[in-house]
Amino acid sequence: MSRAQWSAEGLDWPNRASSRFIDTARIRWHVQVMGTGPVLVLLHGTGAATHSWRDLAPLLAERFTVVAPDLPGHGFTTGRPVGGLAMPAMARAVGELLGTLELAPALVVGHSAGAAIGLRMILDGHARPSAVVGLNPALMPFPGLAAKLFPTLARMLFVNPFAPHVVAGLARGPGDAGRYIQQATGSQIDAAGVGFYRRLFSTSDHVSAALTMMAAWDLDALARDLPRIAVPGLLIHGAADAAISLASVNGAAALIPDSRIELLPRLGHLAHEERPAEIASMIQRFATEKMST
Repeated sequence: MSRAQWSAEGLDWPNRASSRFIDTARIRWHVQVMGTGPVLVLLHGTGAATHSWRDLAPLLAERFTVVAPDLPGHGFTTGRPVGGLAMPAMARAVGELLGTLELAPALVVGHSAGAAIGLRMILDGHARPSAVVGLNPALMPFPGLAAKLFPTLARMLFVNPFAPHVVAGLARGPGDAGRYIQQATGSQIDAAGVGFYRRLFSTSDHVSAALTMMAAWDLDALARDLPRIAVPGLLIHGAADAAISLASVNGAAALIPDSRIELLPRLGHLAHEERPAEIASMIQRFATEKMST
């Protein structure tokens, strides 16, 4: 097995000066903390890491104390929580990290499967923010007969756009990786972003964590619980998302009592990497509206 090394793969990691390593019971976390103000937690999606926030986090740090961890097994975070990489265990683990840091989030922002973790944290009492934001959120069960016949595969394909060629597609040359990301997500990101994804997917530990997380994912239980979300929610969705359909996001919004959708034309699943300034403005406006009431 190979693992991303901070002294090698992390040598030029985005926002490296904001990085620190924090130990909780069974996990050594890589987490980035920057800015001042109300605490905003950023939770990346499956197969990503803190590099996904490379441009967005500094913009949000102008107003917030931004806390962005690599999820267990991803990037430079090592170890597994009790309960493995299932959603409730991941939510509890992030809550324990925040407790260790003595930081209570006022706003939780999650991308893709990270949005599901954020909502699970709220449902299970691991976070009590004033509001929650989902970026191209993966919250609803995979539709159709495939979900009944092949539940593990269905979860992987629906929640993780990198899963079909999780090793081969991103571990090839930079050109191939860039084309694959665009096809799988509908997003066209810069060469540096492609390089960080390719770097992580060349390590077996990162790949294993992404696949293990999705194999244990239970979106049916989350969907049943969404009506209990008691904080306002904003779901931001890229209209060109090749991984998560607008119908899925509409379905989630219909279940979350105080929520709304904002649609971004021409952007894909990695909209926050394509247009970080636009996403930051949307989050800040929503926070101003909901955190001041």
